Amino acid sequence: MATTIEKSTLAFLEELTQNNNREWFQQHKARYDAARKNYLAFLDEMLQEMEPFEPAAHGQKGKDLVFRIYRDVRFSSDKRPYKDHFGAYVAEGGRKSILPGYYLHLAGNNNSFVAGGLWMPPANYLKAVRQEIDYNLDELQRIVQVPDFKKRFGNITGEQLKTTPKGYDKDNPAIEYLRFKSWNAVMPIPDNVVLGKDFMQVVVEAFRAVKPFNDFLTAPLRDLGEQ
Repeated sequence: MATTIEKSTLAFLEELTQNNNREWFQQHKARYDAARKNYLAFLDEMLQEMEPFEPAAHGQKGKDLVFRIYRDVRFSSDKRPYKDHFGAYVAEGGRKSILPGYYLHLAGNNNSFVAGGLWMPPANYLKAVRQEIDYNLDELQRIVQVPDFKKRFGNITGEQLKTTPKGYDKDNPAIEYLRFKSWNAVMPIPDNVVLGKDFMQVVVEAFRAVKPFNDFLTAPLRDLGEQ
């Protein structure tokens, strides 16, 4: 039977949203530890389920993919000490990879989601992906306009330039994709699905559906020599 997300895990994250301070967190540290353990167990099984279609999942462990819950507030006006969610990133090189990958965001109040794509890449990656899109727009459109993809993820999202990227004409047929600085496919997941017995299947099938998009974004980065 597949690992499930326990009701107590979502309840902890929901309450943390309302009580994001060190005193409350320390009083509920045992609940945090139990919730994190549940999330890691889910990730470990998820990786096994992904292995048949995603080589990056091979040999990885949940603990290597999950982000710290402690926020770095040194340069932020938002001084809340904790993130109000659990997040994990599956890609070559683990959670710190700058390659396209798969993200699982677990949060209360119906704020969970899965996502794929490339998030805020460095300049050379950005340039390479834009060139790939310019050269192979038809291939990208075939991927993101498949009915199953559209049903799960809707339109591609991400931060965009307000102007036309350097080296491209505003009348370029691919301009709607070239303006992106991140290319993300995001599927929101309500709490009742997160807590359901089929949540593992929902996540893995979403990741399987987003793999062609990830592969398209990864292809032009292989020759850059930076992992």
